[in-house]
Amino acid sequence: MGSIYLIRHGQASFGADNYDMLSSLGVRQAEIAGQHLVDLGLRFDRCLSGDLSRQQDTARHALAQFSAAGLPTPELEVDAAFNEFDAFAILDALLPGLLPDEPGALAAMTDAAHNPAEFQRIFELIIDRWLSGTYDTPGLETWLGFVERAQAGLNRILDLAKGQQTIAVFTSAGTITALIHILTNIAANDAFKLAWQIVNTSLSQLKFHGREVTLASFNSHVHLQLLKTPSLITYR
Repeated sequence: MGSIYLIRHGQASFGADNYDMLSSLGVRQAEIAGQHLVDLGLRFDRCLSGDLSRQQDTARHALAQFSAAGLPTPELEVDAAFNEFDAFAILDALLPGLLPDEPGALAAMTDAAHNPAEFQRIFELIIDRWLSGTYDTPGLETWLGFVERAQAGLNRILDLAKGQQTIAVFTSAGTITALIHILTNIAANDAFKLAWQIVNTSLSQLKFHGREVTLASFNSHVHLQLLKTPSLITYR
C-alpha cells in the first residue's frame, strides 16, 4: 500500500495585515517537522501543496531538512485543490446575519487578539451556518463545493500514484477535515470538532491501494511534544 501524509502548515500570522505568511514560530515548526520526517526515514516520491504562501513555505522549510541531510527531494507541486476554505469571505458573508442573535459578534471578530476564546466561539457559530447549506451565498464557495474540491485533489493524486509510493501534501486544517469527512463519513459538524484540534505541522496519514483510501493516523504532533516546549504547539 502507498501512504499520503497530510501535513498542516505552520503557524500563520494571525492578527497581522497578511495572515497568509508563516510567523517566526511557524517557520520553526516547519523545520522541526521536516527533521522529524527525516528521522522517521521517510522518502517522498511526490510532494504537493496548495497555492497559499503558508502551505508552500511550510513545505519548503520542511523539505530543506532533507536537502541538509543530503537526501533527494521531489520538486514541490502546487494544486489549489488543497487550499484552505476562504474563512475571511465566509465571515464577511455570514457575520451580518448572525448579529441579531449575537450583537457582540462584530466586536469579537475585530478584537480577536484580546479575546481569542470569544473569537473562536463566534467563528464556530459562523462555520456551523456555512456547513448547514442554509446560508449559501452567490459567489461564496459552499461546504459541498469545498468537499468536492478536496476530493478532486485526492483523486488526482491517486490517479497518478504508483504502487507503494509515499506522498506528502502540505495543506490546511479545513482541507484535512474535508478529507476525513469524505473517508470516514463523519458528519460535517462532528468533523469540525476535530478540526479545531488540528495542531500546526501535525501529520495525518492516509493509506491507499488504487482508489481505496483509509485513515491510518490523525493529528500526530509528537515532533513538537518531544521538545517539551508547550509554546511550539499552536492551533491557528
